[in-house]
Amino acid sequence: MEKLRQEIRRLVFTRAYQKRKVTLASGRESDFYVDCRQVTLTSEGVYKLASYILQLIRKEGLQAKAVGGPAMGAVPLATAVSTLSWGASSGEPLDTFFVRSEPKKHGLENRVDGPTLREGLPILVLDDVLTTGGSILKTVRATRQLGCKVERIIVIVDRQEGGKENLQKEGLPVSAILTRDELVKYGAN
Repeated sequence: MEKLRQEIRRLVFTRAYQKRKVTLASGRESDFYVDCRQVTLTSEGVYKLASYILQLIRKEGLQAKAVGGPAMGAVPLATAVSTLSWGASSGEPLDTFFVRSEPKKHGLENRVDGPTLREGLPILVLDDVLTTGGSILKTVRATRQLGCKVERIIVIVDRQEGGKENLQKEGLPVSAILTRDELVKYGAN
């Protein structure tokens, strides 16, 4: 598993990490940016990330029945995890879901889309980058309104700016594949 994580770190650093001034979704200014779409929208990147997440689920004995998260950051990743889970030799297949920032204005006017979400369903919430945890908290609240139980939050990169702590205060366990410190250290080598 560690070898795969190292490959993911290389991909994220070479394709997604940018040392430059930006304004983040949280409104904060930062001296670096991590655009994980540059990894999750490639076949190699999303495959390796999904494989790692499935291994993590099995290693830690997580009982989730569905994976998903905020649109758009989690959509390619959740879809890949779900797809790989179908053909996996152990564990149950995982369905997927996503949460919009606003309900649709037409059709069923859903804010949360997913075929199996229901009362008591254990789920994993995925996202690409964790800063303050605001978008993940909105996702958690939307799925809890449907009665789902969030078993764990898994992010690709924790920017280490208080998001993990904010989510843990809400009783939400958080796992990050990579951290800001790891990316900075990797770049210094």
